[in-house]
Amino acid sequence: MVLAYGVNRLGTWFGTIALSLAVFDHTHSALDVAAVLIAAQVVPAFVVPAVIARVEASRGRHELSALLYVEAVAIGAVAVLLSHFWLPGILLLVAVDGTAALAANALLRTELAAAAKREVDDLGDPNAAEQQVNAVVNVAFSITFVAGPILAGVTAAAAGAVVALLIDVATFLICGTLLLDLHPHVEEAGGESVAKRLRAAWRHVRSVPSLRALLIAQGVGLIFFESAVPIEVAYAKRTLLSGDRGYGLLVTCWGVGVVLGSVIFARAGTRSLTAMLAGGTLAIGAGYLGFAAAPSLTVAAGAAVVGGIGNGVQYAPVISSLQRLTPPELHGRVMGLLESISAVAPALGLALGGALVAAGSPRLAFAVVGAGAAATSLAFTRVRFHDGGAAQGLATAEPAP
Repeated sequence: MVLAYGVNRLGTWFGTIALSLAVFDHTHSALDVAAVLIAAQVVPAFVVPAVIARVEASRGRHELSALLYVEAVAIGAVAVLLSHFWLPGILLLVAVDGTAALAANALLRTELAAAAKREVDDLGDPNAAEQQVNAVVNVAFSITFVAGPILAGVTAAAAGAVVALLIDVATFLICGTLLLDLHPHVEEAGGESVAKRLRAAWRHVRSVPSLRALLIAQGVGLIFFESAVPIEVAYAKRTLLSGDRGYGLLVTCWGVGVVLGSVIFARAGTRSLTAMLAGGTLAIGAGYLGFAAAPSLTVAAGAAVVGGIGNGVQYAPVISSLQRLTPPELHGRVMGLLESISAVAPALGLALGGALVAAGSPRLAFAVVGAGAAATSLAFTRVRFHDGGAAQGLATAEPAP
């Protein structure tokens, strides 16, 4: 399952980079590229929880693989449409692909946690097992985060966007085949409607203050984290006067930090998730504040490593915390909510970053988003954990829908 997750993430980078380049080459419009990204993330975010609830209620088999095969068909059709370019059709297919992708990611994360718990004997710690598998997945994510854009960009430049998209299709087919034996059906869901299942998950989120604080803090944090994307190019070229090479160095240093951060989390064992949540978020904020104050490219590169380490540490404890605060039968639906938040918040962050650069300078923009990210770290300190029995009790104590 971890292999499938890594292959899937790598393939997603091929699809994202290739499609963005292809659309820009056909339309020469940054707005059209933005429309593709919105179709891939923001639009699916509003339907993913319902898709997950429907899949978990199904007694059929191979539902998770079916989602990946849907992605393969959608991206394959996009590759065909590039030869007879039709943007509305591409946007529709990208929305279908994005919906299947977000749902599959949430369900795969849920199945990985469930598998880790099943392998723990009676004397083992299921929370530690979940945290360990999340650490392994986080390392895989970090490696693809660094390697994916590079490999995708090189492939698209050398062989064309269609070839890169076909590689993406191949990864979905491989992952779907690897996951054929996974059956994400939740037994207690039998006979319930999608609406009732969603209401049950929402009641649980509302009834657990720490879970609610976790989701809100992560959403706000992601807005500040993603605000940096439109600031970085102007910062490297206009503020540091370092051109494309300087921008590439900052991105590379951040990526190195992400990998180091994932290793730090993996080696942290069962240390406080709250401390890692707050510490990782604070490190990202410190990286951005370092950009704001850096007098040279060398100092900025050091700040990028610090921010990247925070980036590599921060997300995995969000997953582990969510799983500890949620009973197993609700993991998929609440993970779906997190995936939706993770899809919408970056769009808001991109808009914020662009507005800050337009209104002031890149240094001022980084100071604002860095301060915002650092302040968000305080919100994560409100996350407190119940043991698995407490989480289960919170869910079962709710009245039936």
